[in-house]
Amino acid sequence: MAWQRLPVPRLEGVSQDRFMQQLYPQRKPLVLEGIDLGACTSKWTVDYLSQVGGSKEVKIHVAAVAQMDFISKNFVYRTLPFDKLVQRAAEEKHEEFFISKDEKYYLRSLGEDPRKDVADIRKQFPLLEGDIKFPKFFKEEQFFSSVFRISSPGLQLWTHYDVMDNFLIQVTGKKRVVLFSPRDAQYLYLSGTKSEVLDIDNPDLTKYPLFSKARRYECSLKAGDVLFIPALWFHNVISEEFGVGVNVFWKHLPSECYDKTDTYGNKDLTAASRAAQILDRALKTLAELPEEYRDFYARRMVLHIQDKAYSKNLE
Repeated sequence: MAWQRLPVPRLEGVSQDRFMQQLYPQRKPLVLEGIDLGACTSKWTVDYLSQVGGSKEVKIHVAAVAQMDFISKNFVYRTLPFDKLVQRAAEEKHEEFFISKDEKYYLRSLGEDPRKDVADIRKQFPLLEGDIKFPKFFKEEQFFSSVFRISSPGLQLWTHYDVMDNFLIQVTGKKRVVLFSPRDAQYLYLSGTKSEVLDIDNPDLTKYPLFSKARRYECSLKAGDVLFIPALWFHNVISEEFGVGVNVFWKHLPSECYDKTDTYGNKDLTAASRAAQILDRALKTLAELPEEYRDFYARRMVLHIQDKAYSKNLE
């Protein structure tokens, strides 16, 4: 396949000053090695998490296939005690199951009331708080959420973007992450914040012919690695083995830019949502025109948007 594959840079021993002054302003993904994450990378075994994490009920995704699709919802939501989830997710085959013996599990931790509260591992799993240290590469008042993620071996999450910057901390296990630049959004066949292209390694180019033009930025994460994912960068994650991760999201823009009802960090910025509503109204008005005129004025509007809104400073 002719797409362009680019490695995500890896840097070891990056200081807070270097990250903030030299690397962060570039707005590109970066794997950080050698960050002090605390004892979690050695302590968070299946047995330890099962014992210390407790039997609190958690809501999980359960899928019969490895490639999870949030658009078609090819999974079901179920609840399990946390210790049972950890044990099942670490298995290849299950004696107890919801759908099938080789079903896959995915935990994305939630706040106490997901409609109002953000996820914070320090609140939902307080006995684990002392084991992990978050990278001190943003101001404490910018903190938004810390999301506990547990995945079965082989599980692949759909390609999507978030509106906040985040660190993906790989605590245990291995992941492969493929990222796509926001500038390549037109090649990803979006439905909301998610790409319709589920199999990014063997895409149906008859159905998605432009997908091959999207540049792929790839990296493998091992225990102790931290991946910086800038806001709006699309990412697709495969758990190559049972693994535990923590995403730390923070607000790099003023708080008023974000949707106040957003507890996940993936609702479009309020100004962007307003602009999309205005565009929908404009399209309804264009629909009143005959096809020839509708096509002509739509093309003029696209050119006007490109001229006035497209950045000339981004790669």
